[in-house]
Amino acid sequence: MRARVGNNRGVRAGRLLLATGVGLLVSGCAMMAPSPPQDQSNICEIFRDQPRWYDYARASEQEWGTPIATQLAFIQQESSFQSHVRPPRKRYLGFIPGPRPSSARGYAQALDPVWGEYRDDAGGTLARRSHMKHATDFIGWYNERTRRQTGISLHNPEHLYLAYHEGAGGYRRGSYRSKPAVQRAASQVAARSSRYQSQLSSCEAEFQCRRFYQFGPFCGT
Repeated sequence: MRARVGNNRGVRAGRLLLATGVGLLVSGCAMMAPSPPQDQSNICEIFRDQPRWYDYARASEQEWGTPIATQLAFIQQESSFQSHVRPPRKRYLGFIPGPRPSSARGYAQALDPVWGEYRDDAGGTLARRSHMKHATDFIGWYNERTRRQTGISLHNPEHLYLAYHEGAGGYRRGSYRSKPAVQRAASQVAARSSRYQSQLSSCEAEFQCRRFYQFGPFCGT
């Protein structure tokens, strides 16, 4: 009997240690994610705070064609640069947690089904919605798919965002026309993209040429 009790205690202790280890791992991953930039109104300050984000957005632009400013305008609108944000749960009786309204999560607020398509087509199995590299690449991939399906120019951030929110099918049906909030958000994205682009033109060189091997004709390549 004592041996059985001791074994049970050992099993419980092992489970506790495992649960603690998993919890610490999850917490550590969350802690590793950068804090949202304090000044989100200026793309130069965003990239000064997180210079690797420039590299990610530029790689996405080169691969898929969506301008850097538009990518960042999408992410600011969707998540305010919060890496693990998800839609708030519904509350029953004001305090009982219910289901979330969608599976959106991460910087780009990508839904589970389309994120799965992105991983299968371009991102790979290790792509994470909480990593800016994958979020910018996802936005570029999605917008290029939108361009092929709808003909929207990659330099038309307002209508790209409408299709991003409604999907290509919803955009073609004009579902956004009955959604004033979506139209306002798209207008805000367009204005922010224009502002970001103007700001970026004055500071982009410092992000292109910040590494020791980037000089002269190699700058910006």
